[in-house]
Amino acid sequence: MGVEIRETSVSDEEFTAMERFVRDYLEASVASEADGGRMRWYPWHSAEYRFNHIRNVVELAAEIAGGEGADTDVTRVAALFHDVAKLEVDQDEHAAAGARIAREYLTAHTEYPEAFVDQVCRSVREHSHQGDLAELSLETQSLVEADLLDKVGANGAVLMLLRMGYESRTHMDASTMVGRVLERGEEARARVRSRTARDIAHRRLTRVRWFKDWLETEMAGVDPPSEDSE
Repeated sequence: MGVEIRETSVSDEEFTAMERFVRDYLEASVASEADGGRMRWYPWHSAEYRFNHIRNVVELAAEIAGGEGADTDVTRVAALFHDVAKLEVDQDEHAAAGARIAREYLTAHTEYPEAFVDQVCRSVREHSHQGDLAELSLETQSLVEADLLDKVGANGAVLMLLRMGYESRTHMDASTMVGRVLERGEEARARVRSRTARDIAHRRLTRVRWFKDWLETEMAGVDPPSEDSE
């Protein structure tokens, strides 16, 4: 069940200010590292990519939360802060660090109820949860599902094709690389629990499967899909 704190309403102006803070924080994280940081030469390890990912997750999480009856304000704000520390700390520390940053910001710059702030920070802290998503609140579950689904679908396929260039692969590897997106997507679909998230996963995987089939049909030297392929 979602936490009943419906009296909270996050205005567009407040959310825009939070977005600006998160974007500036990510940019400052990169600027503070003289050597460019960990794998910063990959585009998806840049402040620009990370902020785009965050905005994608905000939209997906809001859609899932709305479809499942979760508190969309909690979910959207938690999604906005979920990766704010991603570029300055190690992977296994970024969720806790992000929750701390979210609490500091919300306490200093807003007058939301304590219950709202606590739930946002809990969702940020738990968004890297590796267990059963049913163990989480609906708001946190919506965030985790959105985070899993962002790299599934057309977005995930494009990112994987970009990766080919950085790994000096040729276009002949495209089908194989897109196949990895399908594998990741199937893993995500098996893990998500809500009907809304499963529907999103299905739509996105269908698009990637079509794209992979077209590649294999049009590229010489790549075996075309069989008639019974999904």
